[in-house]
Amino acid sequence: MAITQSATDLWDRVFGTQPAPDEWLVIVTGLVALVAVIPRPLWRLSRNAITIAHEGGHGLVALLTGRRLDGIRLHSDTSGLTVSRGKPTGIGMILTAAAGYTAPPLLGLGGAWLLAAHHITLLLWLATALLIAMLVMIRNAYGALTVIVTSAAFLLVSWLTGPDVQAGFAYAAVWFLLLGGVRPAFELQSKRRHGGAPDSDADQLSRLTHVPPAMWLFLFHAVSLCSLIGGGRWLVGL
Repeated sequence: MAITQSATDLWDRVFGTQPAPDEWLVIVTGLVALVAVIPRPLWRLSRNAITIAHEGGHGLVALLTGRRLDGIRLHSDTSGLTVSRGKPTGIGMILTAAAGYTAPPLLGLGGAWLLAAHHITLLLWLATALLIAMLVMIRNAYGALTVIVTSAAFLLVSWLTGPDVQAGFAYAAVWFLLLGGVRPAFELQSKRRHGGAPDSDADQLSRLTHVPPAMWLFLFHAVSLCSLIGGGRWLVGL
């Protein structure tokens, strides 16, 4: 009986709803996320989280489209590499290549939807589960350390802290995905303008589809900016 009650309590805790935070907390967490994205010194550190989402997006879509995921590497310069096996052309490869730059903002949009529905704890647990699943596919020490630290932060906050701390952490994380998801596409555009990143996701997609890389960059910009606008409206309750 006690075990059944504990399971019920856990289910209610994870899948139940939590009170919406005060408006000031939503605004402050957005400003904190903005500070983590705009200054270059902080961005060089915080961008590691965006890389986790970027490479995780490649890996997840590769699996969903029937490709074999060989492994993921995350590097200290915030670059990453996801290796999958399968048909080198076709819709599966195209979707896998397109998933990187679109994953962080789309994850932020999904997170904003959950927070708007007051599922704060569920968001934290889902994020932890995705990070742990990703850890299995990490193939280098720095990548493993980065994912372990990130997943531990989500787990500890969801398990040990109260509603206010959980809400602040969840809102800050979602704001960061939405805001941080915008900058990489602009960085890629700048690198390509100066002759860099010749094998970027946009260039790979161009070779796969015969569509100019600029069109894929436009897609990355559109997804990130639309996610920011839509997710931001959900977060502030509009």
